Amino acid sequence: MNIVARFEIPYYQYLNETSTVIDTLPEFAQDPQHLQRLYRLMVLIRVFDSKAIALQRTGKLGTYPSSRGQEAVFVGMGDALAKTDLFVPYYRDFGTLIQRGAKLSDFLMYWGGDERGNSYSDDKTDFPFSVPVGSQPLHAAGIASAFKIRKEKRAVLVTCGDGATSQGDFYEALNLAGIWQLPVVFVVSNNQWAISVPRSAQTGAKTIAQKAIAAGFSGEQVDGNDVIAVRERVASALKKARENNEPTLLEILSYRQSDHTTADDASRYEPKGVRETEWVKEPIGRLRRYLESIQAWSETDEQKLLAECGETVDQAVAEYQNCPPQPIESIFDYLYETLPDIYAEQREDVKKKEVPVHG
Repeated sequence: MNIVARFEIPYYQYLNETSTVIDTLPEFAQDPQHLQRLYRLMVLIRVFDSKAIALQRTGKLGTYPSSRGQEAVFVGMGDALAKTDLFVPYYRDFGTLIQRGAKLSDFLMYWGGDERGNSYSDDKTDFPFSVPVGSQPLHAAGIASAFKIRKEKRAVLVTCGDGATSQGDFYEALNLAGIWQLPVVFVVSNNQWAISVPRSAQTGAKTIAQKAIAAGFSGEQVDGNDVIAVRERVASALKKARENNEPTLLEILSYRQSDHTTADDASRYEPKGVRETEWVKEPIGRLRRYLESIQAWSETDEQKLLAECGETVDQAVAEYQNCPPQPIESIFDYLYETLPDIYAEQREDVKKKEVPVHG
């Protein structure tokens, strides 16, 4: 017998759960101001998250997907993206999208049932939220193929959850990226749950990262509670994609400190005590303790930040609640380039019946 190939999956972490530096920090992380910026964004997203859940519970927002405990994943990714890159999100990427031109009020509008909140990008190149599970990796592969054909030095970053890796679309996208050598980075935000299905029931593979091997490119695991590791590994993968048309799969590990969405009740299936055990690893406290240890953060800074975040979120809520609704006839406006006569007649009929909204 001969061994024809061997493979390894590396795991990256710089700041462990006790806020101890365990590896040489990348250059950006040696700048306290850069880390403070990441910290501020993570705190803002958590404050916003709490407010959005409160709005949903009081009937002022539709179903909402919390990102509590996963802030480092999305904030780190957003910081790694170049402006010329293209982002294809799924539905928890608030911490990334806020760095790509979106406003907090956009998220509230979208989850409040107003599709105008999904048109957030200033230059309209990034894709909108993808709620269908696992469809977006194929979209990303197609975009990356266009970049390669045009010889553009740009990369595509696409995200999904661990549940999406059970979809055939996911494997098709990996296979295409590998055989065509496309400039795309696949990020699997592995928060250990696909709604009520645990990671252990998703795949027999030891890691999700190793699924890249069958497609012919590299896969890595990253500590998703360490924003330094997330930012560094995503930036490195995007650089390889831009410069060498080399795809990468990053499995970013965290734990979902919430129900799947506000329409879910995780207490029906989540083992008792697991969430509390995993909370000691959460990303915001981890980075705060490190910043305090290098005298780059204080309790005064913390209270000031929380007040600022509260004001920012309250302003976003006001923008959302005061936004005038779309006219009912707008449901016809995005069906065709030129609306057929029969629909044009219906549109005018609906418009005549619309009840004016008075302030």
